[in-house]
Amino acid sequence: MTQILFNLIFRLLSGFPLPWLHRLGALLGRITYASSKPYAARMRENLRQSHLAENEAHYAALIKQTVAESGKGMIELPWIWGRPYEHVCATVRNCQGWEHVDAARARGKGIIFLTPHWGCFEMTSLYIAQYLPLTNLYSTPKLDWVETAMRSGRERGLARLATADMSGVRLLFKALKRGEAIGLLPDQVPSQGEGEWVDFFGRPAYTMTLGGRLAESSGAAVLLVYAERLPHGTGYKLNFEPLPLDFSKSVPLQINAALERVIAVSPAQYLWSYNRYKVPPGVQPPDAVKAHASC
Repeated sequence: MTQILFNLIFRLLSGFPLPWLHRLGALLGRITYASSKPYAARMRENLRQSHLAENEAHYAALIKQTVAESGKGMIELPWIWGRPYEHVCATVRNCQGWEHVDAARARGKGIIFLTPHWGCFEMTSLYIAQYLPLTNLYSTPKLDWVETAMRSGRERGLARLATADMSGVRLLFKALKRGEAIGLLPDQVPSQGEGEWVDFFGRPAYTMTLGGRLAESSGAAVLLVYAERLPHGTGYKLNFEPLPLDFSKSVPLQINAALERVIAVSPAQYLWSYNRYKVPPGVQPPDAVKAHASC
């Protein structure tokens, strides 16, 4: 019954115009914020500790905007996954920095696209997959029928998915070896042994090391890509930026610093409700790691 209801709502929402959905999403965001205390508390805590608000009035305004943007992110998902592929890609009104993609392709060593949980991160891979093969790492959802909808929505154009396990990592290595592109969410909390504790907005966050390892071993170009959600449901703006890395220093720390810069442009579009600072199972908390290092 749940699956049937999910499919009905999914199809219904995908048929609405995007401006209508974003207005509905802003309302849904307020309802979710008011009805879920843990969700609201995490959003407030993460935004406040980022110190991106200049004062209390600015902080209150950012919370209000973040609540609305988070709701838009939830409600636009059926639209992005369910609408015709060409229609979805056509909502990208502006694309800045594609010349960096062309330059990276000319090198022939592959491309690593890093996309933060900022704006409409689902849009980036769909747009890229119009022009070049792209393998994206993803975490398998618990419900099979949710994964069916996810794969159907994400594996379009030249985009393919790789599960977040060793078999998926091997697919990423092979794609880069062929000179193709891969996509990672660098601010997604990895599993034990796949990250290190580095600062993210001044607080230790367990941050994936995979992107740096892949870049160093393959020589692939690393590009930041993020999709800004434009006002009133008018579409999206994509930005591509090169991210040169110094492998003699902490790569996760360099990546986090780049993400902080992107997020600061429009803090309300970041997914502050995500539990970015959680301690994964089996991982020592940052205080314990620091204490052990000082012994």
